[in-house]
This record gives sequence, structure tokens and C-alpha cells, in this order.
Amino acid sequence: MRARDLAEPYVAVRSDADAVDAVRLLVERCLPGILVVGPAGRPYAILPASDLVRTLVPGYVQEDPLLAEVIDESHADHLCRALRGRTVADCLPVGRPYLPTIGPDSTAVEIAELMARVRTPLVAVIAPGAASQDPLIGVVTATRLLQYLLQAA
Repeated sequence: MRARDLAEPYVAVRSDADAVDAVRLLVERCLPGILVVGPAGRPYAILPASDLVRTLVPGYVQEDPLLAEVIDESHADHLCRALRGRTVADCLPVGRPYLPTIGPDSTAVEIAELMARVRTPLVAVIAPGAASQDPLIGVVTATRLLQYLLQAA
């Protein structure tokens, strides 16, 4: 099976969208991550849900995980406040946005290798040499890939 056959339409948010709205979208649709598009609508990055969670955890707790044991639940209930006033672009990891892409003729094994190597739940399928306005063919999710591989077994 080729990437073009596994790709499906996928929800996208603009990089300047409100981060809280992006979290709501992830939660309401049970998504593993979101496809981020730039202001012109072109694919820009993949933002896994785990990276959004990382945005909620204060830096000092990430540096010293033992602090997580002493923070009470009343403080945990306010973690999403860290997203107020922030955009999706603000939540992208520093030093990247990264957009793991693959061509439409790529095989399931090539998709699996890319997902494993960059630890992403989504891979964008991009038309080769696409100078068009929208080079995105679709997105392959880890769930869709696993579904195919399980059926093949």
C-alpha cells in the first residue's frame, strides 16, 4: 500500500490560531496531533498532542521532575491557563517546526520508519515538486497505518 492510499483528509489549524482552541479541537476529536498551516494555508508543522502537554508543564518542573510530586491537584487544575493568549506557533518546540513529509509513492514500511525515527503520530503526504497552492495530498496517522498493517497480518 502506498502513502497516497493511506492518506486521508485531516483537520488543520493556522499557526496564528488560539492555542486553547487547538487543544479543544484535539480533545473533541480525539486527535493524536494537529496539522499546522501557515497564513497562506500551506502545511507548516505537525504539533503532536504530547508537545501541547509539554507546553502546559512549567519549565522548572520539567527540569526537576521531583517537583511534580509536591504540586497539588488544585495547581494542576490550572495548567491550561498557561495557554491563554498564546498561539499555536507559540506552542511549537523551540528550534523547529517540523513537518515530517513523505511522497505519495512511499510504502507503508517507509512511513513506519519515518514515524518511528521522528516519533510523530502524523505524516503529511506531499505531492512531489508541487508548486501548486496546495501540495498536501493528505495525512497518514499512526492509527491508520497500524490498521492497514494489522489487516495485512
